Parts: sequence; C-alpha cells; structure tokens
Amino acid sequence: MAVNNPSNFRDLSTFVERPLRPGTLYRSDHLGALDEDDARQIRALGIRRVLDFRGMRERESARCQVPDVAVHSLSIEPTIVQVIGDLMSAGHQLTGEDVVAHMQDTYRGFVRHSSHRFAEFFGHLLQSNEPTVFHCTAGKDRTGFAAALVLRALDVPPEEVMRDYLLTNERLKMDSSGWKLPPQAAKVLLGVQPAFLEAAFEAIEQDYGGIEGYLRYGLGLRDPERARLRELYLRTA
Repeated sequence: MAVNNPSNFRDLSTFVERPLRPGTLYRSDHLGALDEDDARQIRALGIRRVLDFRGMRERESARCQVPDVAVHSLSIEPTIVQVIGDLMSAGHQLTGEDVVAHMQDTYRGFVRHSSHRFAEFFGHLLQSNEPTVFHCTAGKDRTGFAAALVLRALDVPPEEVMRDYLLTNERLKMDSSGWKLPPQAAKVLLGVQPAFLEAAFEAIEQDYGGIEGYLRYGLGLRDPERARLRELYLRTA
C-alpha cells in the first residue's frame, strides 16, 4: 500500500539491499495533518507504535491524527529554526552556504547533545518489532539521522544509508510560501544534502572513533542488543 500523505512516508526496508523485514519500520514527516483516509491507510499497515522526535511546540500544534496507536515522545527541539530566526532578526542576509553550515552544526548536535534520545529510540525498537513509524516534522533531519543509525546498526553499507537519506529530496513536499527566507536559503533548509549527514558521522568519528563505538558507548547497543535488533528487523530467509 502506498501512502501519499504524509509525503515523506516510506517503509525503511524498501530502498536498501540488506534484507530488512518489510512492514515493521516506517519513517515519515509528521502525522498531524492527516485526513480520515490518510489515517485509515496508515492504520491498515498495522502500525501501533509512533516514535515522535518533535519538540513540545511542534507536537502541540500538530498532534498525531492516527487513532489507537501508542505515541512516544522523544523530544529534540528544532534548534535550527531558532538560530535562523535570530540571524534574520539581527538583519543577517542568509545565504545557502550559511544554512549549510548551520545544518551541519545541527547534525553534530544530534551526536553531542541528543544521543540520549536516540538511545531511547532504540530502547523502544528493542521491545518488539510491532509495526512502527518514527518521525519529526519534515521527516528529514532528526528522522533522517535516526534512520541512518538503524540502518548502520543493521549493517547496511554507508552508500545505501545515504541513498535512503537523500530520497527525502524526491519525496518531501513542503509549502514554503509563508517563509521569509531568501530563495537560496529556503532551498537548502527544505531539503537534505550529503554534507549534513556526513557532519554527524564526522562527529561520531571524532568523539567515539567510529560508528561501532558510538552504537556501543553512545547508544548502549552492545552485542546482545545488536543481535536482538537483527533478530527483530532482518529477514531470516
């Protein structure tokens, strides 16, 4: 079944060669603007668990519209919005290069300030492989990093991880008409670039010596937890 709204909704197993179990992990933009048909389609996928990375105001302004699911908040505040707002209020003329640099800082912050949230995320995934959707607002940054971590924890090669990450540029549909950003800055902010995700993995390399160290010491995924993830989310045949 294809779900068109939210636009960045997709089964994490679809676009990687590693044999992930289909119908267990979905990534998405937020679920707060669904009509009844959208919600029905998502419910028909069997989804019972929603993991929400949005900050408090984001959640309050667009609450999950899927009935009868368990919603778990893993709040990571969208600091990039505040940073850009402050710069514009100070009269700074934002360029695309400015936004790239601030997005890279955001992704480094996922590693250095929000690892506890991603550890909680894996804690939920380790409980069961009931159909789950994880999301933030646009499903591109907090969600994109979470998806990258899941795929790397399941030994998906980096090039496939990046391919899934960049699919957001093809899938996500956002209305930027109400934004007061220069066009080149808005274009960067509304999409994803390899440099964003690479900044997070550079921070992982600097702070943990690589992804294996981060999974183990930053997120608490030691050998038993990694084996459990593979059991839950990889096909056996």
